[in-house]
Amino acid sequence: MAKYSVVGKRVPRIDALNKVTGTAVYSGDVILPDMLYGKVLRNPHTHAIIQRLDVTKAQALEGVKAVITASDVPGYQSRSPLLLAEMPHLAQEKVTYAGQPVAVVAATSIEIAEKAVDLIEVEYEELPPILDVLESMKPETPPIYPDLYTNFIASPPSDEDSTPSNIAYHMVINRGDLEAGFKEADLILENTFRTQPVHHGYLEPFAAVASVDMGGKVIVWTQSQGVFTARQMIAAFLDLPASRVNLVPVEIGGAFGGKSFLALAPLCALLALKTGRPVRMEMSRDEVIKAARPAPGSVTTIKMGVTKEGYITAASISLIYDAGGFPEMSHTMFARGNTLSHYKIPNLKIEAFDVLTNKVPVTYYRAPGTPQNHFAVESQMDLIARVLDMDPLQLRIQNIAVEGDTAPSGEILPKVGYKETLERMAEYLKEKGSLQGDDQGRGVACGFWHGATVTFGAYVHINIDGSVTLVVGVTDVSGSRTSIAQIVAEEFGIPMESVSVVVGDTDTAPWASPSVGSQTIYSLSQAVYRACQDAKEQLRHLAAARFEVEASGFEFANGRLIFQGDAEKSIAIGSLARYSISFRGAGPVVGRGSIGGLPPAPSVAVHAADVEIDKETGKVKVLSYAVAQDVGLAVNPLSVEGQIQGAVTQGIGWALMEGYQFDQGKVQNDTLLDYRMPTATDVPMIDALLVEVGSDSGIYGIRHVGEPPIVGALAAIANAIQSATGVRIKELPMTPEAILNGLKEQNKS
Repeated sequence: MAKYSVVGKRVPRIDALNKVTGTAVYSGDVILPDMLYGKVLRNPHTHAIIQRLDVTKAQALEGVKAVITASDVPGYQSRSPLLLAEMPHLAQEKVTYAGQPVAVVAATSIEIAEKAVDLIEVEYEELPPILDVLESMKPETPPIYPDLYTNFIASPPSDEDSTPSNIAYHMVINRGDLEAGFKEADLILENTFRTQPVHHGYLEPFAAVASVDMGGKVIVWTQSQGVFTARQMIAAFLDLPASRVNLVPVEIGGAFGGKSFLALAPLCALLALKTGRPVRMEMSRDEVIKAARPAPGSVTTIKMGVTKEGYITAASISLIYDAGGFPEMSHTMFARGNTLSHYKIPNLKIEAFDVLTNKVPVTYYRAPGTPQNHFAVESQMDLIARVLDMDPLQLRIQNIAVEGDTAPSGEILPKVGYKETLERMAEYLKEKGSLQGDDQGRGVACGFWHGATVTFGAYVHINIDGSVTLVVGVTDVSGSRTSIAQIVAEEFGIPMESVSVVVGDTDTAPWASPSVGSQTIYSLSQAVYRACQDAKEQLRHLAAARFEVEASGFEFANGRLIFQGDAEKSIAIGSLARYSISFRGAGPVVGRGSIGGLPPAPSVAVHAADVEIDKETGKVKVLSYAVAQDVGLAVNPLSVEGQIQGAVTQGIGWALMEGYQFDQGKVQNDTLLDYRMPTATDVPMIDALLVEVGSDSGIYGIRHVGEPPIVGALAAIANAIQSATGVRIKELPMTPEAILNGLKEQNKS
């Protein structure tokens, strides 16, 4: 990192002080004059027809200013609600999951709003719920929605006869000759693995505030991971032009993909439109767990063939994601780029499904759909290593994909430090040595993330004191403002303190895609870099005119432009900015940059977990944990290490304790007492081993960082438990009870 002065340094987050002192503004902190309070009436049934919905008594209650139902949603008049994904689904003719919104009230106090909700009369005719994805997929199973067609949602294919289905999305990849590949194998293993829906565990519940200005523009404050896409979705819900909606960014108290979904903002905006007054809404914690969208549960069946030397000849995998009661978002599309992509497999088949059931709908969660399939793939690799009596890391090293290999999707893999990362972990474990305890075990696993790339814009303003203001429209969910400020400081040769980052609203900032998929720093940095080059080129020409030299000869260092190292021909950035706005100047120096169509920079993380099992209670103690990850270049190693450690913590929770518990489709563990997440006592110090094999497409060699370290965690823990006990658990979470049951079965045999 010696060639950089700011990039690559361990820098504290620039938003840290505001957050730890409580001065940062979140959705729930926004207070407006004459504000009303909104509350949602939620359906108690998993599947039922609405026979009668009467809001008369609620409307008559003193203090109630509006009651809305599905018939009041303008967007429903012009499009099917099935097309309004990532929205709260106000029930129309029937309800398809417990917790689905049926009506919404706005009143002068939250107490009156709650009382009004209780006055709404609804009569239901209950229908048999569909609770199992395998049952839901059967052709004879009645469709939950009569107008939902596989891969077409509300529009049936025009070129063939089609029938409604509970399979919302379906994807298939075939490569090579699967049958021939299995014939070449000396060993064939087939197993099925299951996971449960899990909650994201963000600290801040959903909240939103909306108002309407004198010109009829709707202004919304809410914790969305992407304010521009949120604006589009709210505009569609309200059937308004996007120019009539302005999203104001606020801080986000945790998201991890869960706040791509707009739980309250569209309802809040509609209430504000209907009443002409500001409206505030906030979810309780039990509402968040019951109705705010978890990650999907899954059923994964994998069949893999290998030679006796441990080379994979063929693999087939079926991924079935439980989408819940609404076709919210597709997880099959992530299976295309992230399943089996880090191994050389000449013959393969990948088939993925998003299947509806009468349970809470799902949404994206850190590396969507990918921890589930890696739980199966990396558990299977461990099982193969055991049968072949091979070192599990060596099995992976000899099968790992390399630059130029073809991924299952057909994409040619770019340069990725797969081998370097595996070798770094092998070196780490050799230095650490073997475990000594009888009830201790070590598990390893890989985690691959293909990465997402979308579009961003950036403005760079050069100020007269030589400082730089960067304006973006990006929601900061992972410290992105700090890393981006480092890049700006690096480009202009100024200290971090001279860079300010402004996250603007949708009326003032350049377009930004959502902060998801580990794409933010990787893609946004390109737009920011281009904006910096634009501004630097303007400054070079101003300096060239001053000294009558070629503009290309100027370099930036210590807040100055210096011509070919000649101190006599140097000038401060601030002086040029001041001149540019004088009466003789050409106007302020503003750099503009945008990016789209950037190729992804895949990344791999290698996990090693050491555990100890109490065989009397089944309790798992994670003794130590390490992750080696190819990060390309760590713009801020402090932030990258935090991403890795946070992701592993979530993975430990997913593996050992987290999971929705249902009774006939209704969530039972809807408090943080009953929905157990890891605490500091459950998680050891996590070693983050940063491997830097620079990508060819990211500036400075940057890669996607935030997703890979959760992907392999589930299998690493499962593999460690088998190492310690001999018990292979194929369903998450691996609770003490599950481990004890496994030990009992083992003793029987």
